[in-house]
Amino acid sequence: MADEEETTSEGRTLEETPTWALATVCFLLIFISILIEHSLHLLAQYFNKKRRRSLIQALDKIKSDLMLFGFISLLLTVSERPIASICITKRLAETFLPCGTNDSDAYTDEETKCLEQEKVSFLSREGVKQLQFLIFILAFFHSLSSVLTFSLGMAKMKSWESWEAETRTLEYEFTNDPRRFQFTHQTSFGRQHLRFWSEHRFLRWPAFFLQQFYKSVSRADYLTLRHGFITAHFAEGSNFDFQKYIKRALEKDFKMVVGISAWIWLFSVLFIFFNAQGFYNYLWLPFIPLVMLLVVGTKLQGIITKMCLDSHNKSHVVRGTLLVKPSDDFFWFNRPKLVLHLIHFILFQNSFQLAFFTWTWYKFGLRSCFHQETEEIVIRLVLGVVVHILCAYVTLPLYALVTQMGSSMNKAVFAENMVHGLKSWRARARKNLKTNHSPRPSLYTSPSYHTLEASFSVYGDHPPPCDNTDYVAVEFGSEEKGSKGPVQHQEIRNNSFEGFEMSNSTKLFEQKKKIGQFLDS
Repeated sequence: MADEEETTSEGRTLEETPTWALATVCFLLIFISILIEHSLHLLAQYFNKKRRRSLIQALDKIKSDLMLFGFISLLLTVSERPIASICITKRLAETFLPCGTNDSDAYTDEETKCLEQEKVSFLSREGVKQLQFLIFILAFFHSLSSVLTFSLGMAKMKSWESWEAETRTLEYEFTNDPRRFQFTHQTSFGRQHLRFWSEHRFLRWPAFFLQQFYKSVSRADYLTLRHGFITAHFAEGSNFDFQKYIKRALEKDFKMVVGISAWIWLFSVLFIFFNAQGFYNYLWLPFIPLVMLLVVGTKLQGIITKMCLDSHNKSHVVRGTLLVKPSDDFFWFNRPKLVLHLIHFILFQNSFQLAFFTWTWYKFGLRSCFHQETEEIVIRLVLGVVVHILCAYVTLPLYALVTQMGSSMNKAVFAENMVHGLKSWRARARKNLKTNHSPRPSLYTSPSYHTLEASFSVYGDHPPPCDNTDYVAVEFGSEEKGSKGPVQHQEIRNNSFEGFEMSNSTKLFEQKKKIGQFLDS
């Protein structure tokens, strides 16, 4: 009897539906799913062709998140009836409602089991279906937000290519000639950051706050931080491409931004809870991502100025150009990556709020009890768009540049082909160790160096052609497959590998082992 009542209220079952209609719906669903899957596969092939393995990993992370969303939706479908069969009292059901109170008609579609006990369902079947739609909207917004964030960030960083090209001109070498002496406040970086407000703590932070809205990354900032990074980790006069390195580092960090961790899910559940009437959530919930974003941007701007002040306090006269020293001490809790976790939280929470607003608008109308006031609608929409654009176009590129000024460099300093070659070298070295049973077997086919790929080399049993043993000699080539660009010889400081030190060539085997550990970190 109960099944007959459910059938009447919910409409025709599949027993009463034409097979051609059922087959048509199944065909369309399968076709759309295969089309989406094939599009993602083509995108992965494109990234693989361009040797953008970090983006492939980020794409796999997005697929994993979509699978998680699908699994949640499947669980809701399977558990729809058991959830609706859980009965609670009407008094309990009247607490923490989005609309304040329920009409008497709200309980007409409850489970028969609960009606017989004069109770209501914990979550009705209609509520479960609406929740499934929210999961779908959230998956769409999360994927769209990830793509837009990365695209806007890369678009902003593309403008830095002209600054990087400038470092290879004779004019730049003449301007930064180490034989020229000047005061720190005469440099372009010093003129920008050594102002009257930089000496006063209470004036600094308002200035840092405003700087992120006007030229968050200037030409002087980029060139000075580039010079400090290369001086700290490479040999003097290196032609290392800093702009490409930042792009690779951001691509590696992007796979974390697109992921969803357990603690972020927890805050999303709290957001749903605080949508009850009486919390006035539109007056404070939409502002949380904005406030956090402004705090992060202010901190990053402050780090640039503090590096300038640190160099100025050590010496008022500089050779060539101002030299800043990278250090983890400038960051919160000496952890540069903490900023990335905050940006991750900001982006997902902002996407979740926009998805929740879209869901309530579609399901209940624009003037539902979820947003009754006009100012509530304006606040949610405007802040959602502003936070996303500000984070993607301003804060994320600023993070990508400033966080490279930590004590140790990112393993993205190696191009993808270099990482692959070093890992292959290490695998062959381990194999030789097991085969030869020698404490120091010959690792290379050539006595001077071993070619890992056509575009680069890593020196072997003999020291690099320089007298300074504080460097690891490495040659970088083009990242593009089949490229015949010139090989770039780089000498990386040993202490860049998380403080590893090497004093002579007899410890070169342990040195290369440390490089392998650095790649796995």
